Amino acid sequence: METQKYKRYTITAALPYANGPKHIGHLAGAYIPADLYARYLRLKKRDVVFVCGSDEHGTAIANQAMKEHTTPQAIIDKYHTLIKDCFEKLNISLDIYHRTSSQLHHETAQEFFTDLNSKGDFVEKVSEQYFDEEANTFLADRYIIGTCPNCGNDHAYGDQCERCGTSLSPEELINPHSALSGAKPILKPTKHWYLPLNEYEPFLKEWILEGHAKDWKTNVYGQCKSWIDGGLHPRAVTRDLDWGIKVPVAGADGKVLYVWFDAPIGYISATKQWAIDNNKDWEPYWKDKDTKLVHFIGKDNIVFHCIVFPVMLKAQGTFILPENVPANEFMNLEGDKMSTSRGWSIEMHEYLNDFPDKIDELRYYLTAIAPETSDSEFTWKDYQARVNNELVAILGNFINRVMVLMHKFFDGKVNSPSGDLTFTDESLNTAVSQIYDELEVSFETYKFRQAQQNVMELARLGNRYLTEQEPWKTFKNDPEEARKALHNCLVLIGHLATCLQPFLPTTSAKIFDMINWPAGTVTFDQEIKFADGHQLNPASLLFAKIEDDVIQTQIDKLKAKADSLAAPEVAEEVVETALTPAKENINYDQFAAMDIRVGTIVAAEKVAKTKKLLKLTIDTGIDTRTVVSGIAEHFEAEAIIGKQVSILVNLEPRELKGILSQGMILMAENAEGKLEFVAPASTMPPGSGIK
Repeated sequence: METQKYKRYTITAALPYANGPKHIGHLAGAYIPADLYARYLRLKKRDVVFVCGSDEHGTAIANQAMKEHTTPQAIIDKYHTLIKDCFEKLNISLDIYHRTSSQLHHETAQEFFTDLNSKGDFVEKVSEQYFDEEANTFLADRYIIGTCPNCGNDHAYGDQCERCGTSLSPEELINPHSALSGAKPILKPTKHWYLPLNEYEPFLKEWILEGHAKDWKTNVYGQCKSWIDGGLHPRAVTRDLDWGIKVPVAGADGKVLYVWFDAPIGYISATKQWAIDNNKDWEPYWKDKDTKLVHFIGKDNIVFHCIVFPVMLKAQGTFILPENVPANEFMNLEGDKMSTSRGWSIEMHEYLNDFPDKIDELRYYLTAIAPETSDSEFTWKDYQARVNNELVAILGNFINRVMVLMHKFFDGKVNSPSGDLTFTDESLNTAVSQIYDELEVSFETYKFRQAQQNVMELARLGNRYLTEQEPWKTFKNDPEEARKALHNCLVLIGHLATCLQPFLPTTSAKIFDMINWPAGTVTFDQEIKFADGHQLNPASLLFAKIEDDVIQTQIDKLKAKADSLAAPEVAEEVVETALTPAKENINYDQFAAMDIRVGTIVAAEKVAKTKKLLKLTIDTGIDTRTVVSGIAEHFEAEAIIGKQVSILVNLEPRELKGILSQGMILMAENAEGKLEFVAPASTMPPGSGIK
C-alpha cells in the first residue's frame, strides 16, 4: 500500500490564532481530519509525529489586548490555555501542542530568517508608513485613530470604523492621531525584507502544476494554479511592530518577523520540542526524503501552505516539501457563514460546556458533514437526526442487542471447544475484508467522510446478519446455532471497535471494555478472535437519544447570542443615512446594449501601492479576463476566489495602475457603505446571461 513508501510521517494541523476562542468550523476544517489521519497511521504501526500549537504573534493579538484592556501576553496565555484544553477534551491526539511565543520557536524562526538572509534570498525595499514621533515607533493601522469620513465617529481606527463598520485606511481618517501618544503621525520611510515569490514560479509550476496535478484535491490545485498563473510578487517577511519575533539583523530595531513567516516555522519548532521531550532526533521528520509531510488546513490557508511555506523550505534548502495539503472548504451554520464576531458560531468550549458527555457524537457528525469538496452546513436538527438515527439506532443498537443476548442465553461467556473463535460465516469474513480494503483506500486519499461510512457499514452488516439469523428464536430449538450466530456478531463487534478508534475513540474504548479486551492495543489488520471461556463484561448503552427540547435550546441560544452582538453597544447618537437618489432615466436600447453575465473569480490579489484595488481574474464563460475593482477594503483577496459575480463584459477596457481592466463587476451598496456581490442565488455556469 501507499503508506509503505515512507518510514515516518509528519502531520501538522493549522496553528490556531490565539486571539480568541475557536469554533467547531475550525474543528471540522483541520483538526478532526488531521486527528483521523494520525490515528489511522498509528493503527497501521507507522512512525508518526502529529504537531500543532498556538499562533501568538501579529497585530491581531495586540488589537485584542487593546480591546480587553490588557497585555498581549495575557491574551495569548488566556486563549492558548482555552484552545489546548478544548483539543484535549475533544480527543485530538496531538503529540505536542506548542506555542510560537516559546524561546525555542523564537530561536528557530530567527535562525531560518538568518539562513535565507545570509544567502541573499531576500529583497530589501523602502516604503512609507505612519510614524509616531513622540512614541518613536511605526504604527500599525489599528494604532491610528481619527474621525470616520463615513459616519463622523471620532474614535474610528485606521483599519475600520467600529460604529458603522466601514473598512478604512489611515489616509482616509480625518484628523488622525496615534493611539499610543495622541500625537499626529507623520509618513516616514521604512525598510523591510521581502521574499521574492516571483523568482520561484518555475519551481512551483514543476512541483505543483506538473507534480501534483493528480493527487492533490481539485480545490487546492485550482487555487494554486490561479495564484501561479496570475503571477506572484515579492512578499514582506518583516514589519514594524513591537509584538513578535525580533528581526535578527543589525539596524532592524522595532521590526519583527511578519506573522505569516514565523507561524509555519512553528511546525518545525513544535517538532523540535517534542523531540527534546521524548529523547528523539527531530531532523529526520523534516529533512529525510523517506518522511511524508502532510498539512491539514482550511481553504483560507492554501496559499501559505502550498506556495509561501514551500518556497521558504525550498530556499532554505535542507527541508522536505509537503507531499499533500488536503485543505477543506468552510462549514456554515444554520444557513449562514459561521462568524465568532457576529455571534453566529458554536465555540468549541461552548459545546463542551453544554455536552460534556457527547464528544464522540460531535466528532461523528462533523466527519459525516466534513466540507471536503465543497462548503457544508451544520444544523442542530441534522445533528440530532444523525445521532438518533445512526449512532443510537444502528451502531449502538447492534452492539447492545448482541451483548444482551449473549448474557441472557450464555451468561456472557464465549464457548469455543475447538479453540480460538473467529468468523465461522465465510460471507461475513469476505464482507469485512472488503470493507477494510475500502476503508484503507478512503484514508489514504483523505476521504474521511467516506471512511466513516465504511465503518458504519460494518454496523449495518451486523444488524442485517442478526436480523436474518434470529438467535432469539433459534435458541429454543437449536442453541448451538444461536451460539454461532452471536459469536460471529461478537467477532464483528471486535472489528467495529478496532475501526472506530480513529473516529470515536471514547466509544471504541467502551466497546473494548464490554468485550473485555484491553483498549488501545488492537491495530488494523489484526485478527479478531475469542478464546474458549472468554468472559464478557455487562452490556451498557453507548449513546443516548437527543430530545427535541435540547436541540431547541441550542437554536434559541445561537439566535440570542447573534442578536446581542448585532445590537449596538452604545447608542450615542443616531447617524442619519440616506440612499442615493435614482439617476436619470435611460431608454431600453441603452439598457439592452449592456452585456451582463455570470462570472467566477478564479484568482484575486491586491494591486501594489493601493489601498482599495483588487486585481481579479474572472472566468466569464467566453474567456478569462482581468478586472480591477475597488473592493480591497471590503474583501480579502483569498476569501473571494471561487465566488460567482455579475460582470459587465462589454465595457470599454480601461487602464488602472498599469493594469488593463476588461469589464466591471456589479456590487450592491447600502447606505452605510457596506458592499455585497450581485450574484445568482445558486451556482450557474460562467457565461450565463443576466436579463
